[in-house]
Amino acid sequence: MESVQAFSGQRIVIVGTSGSGKTFLGRKLSARLNLPHIELDSLHFEANWKEVSTEVFRNRVADAVAPERWIVDGNYSKARDIVWNRADTVIWLDYPLRLIFRRVLGRTARRILYREELWHGNRETARKALFSHDSILLWVLTSYRRNRRKYARLQADATYPSLLWIRFRMPQQTAAWLEAIGSNH
Repeated sequence: MESVQAFSGQRIVIVGTSGSGKTFLGRKLSARLNLPHIELDSLHFEANWKEVSTEVFRNRVADAVAPERWIVDGNYSKARDIVWNRADTVIWLDYPLRLIFRRVLGRTARRILYREELWHGNRETARKALFSHDSILLWVLTSYRRNRRKYARLQADATYPSLLWIRFRMPQQTAAWLEAIGSNH
């Protein structure tokens, strides 16, 4: 695990499979470090789950990461070059599939039950979550291994050599690190 004393991230990217806790960590870290938090999903989706064009998305992302300090959460490869070329740190939430799936199941049930708004009026529905080809549950199952391979490859790749990588394999590691970060800033 990365030494807390050495950590001085000012442009941080949080990645991991859907449901790993990227947004949750982004919000917590944002509060601890007093950095703006950017959720890429909010830039990608408009009302009624309409996805914006790649050009619009990339422009939105470029505008969002133009400042010198920020935390971004999300896995969008179509804007990775924009974000990662400006980033100094990648935090990879590499938790076990059983944990992530259990979290997504509970989160989805809560969002449906309480009709929680995500972005731009969008809400999860039982139909979309359970009976759709866009099911978040299906997405987690089909993307988990692919994401692990992708981030391991990116960590070893020389394309982004200046990035500090912090990889957490269990939420307890993340929580302990976050607590230590908060006490040193």
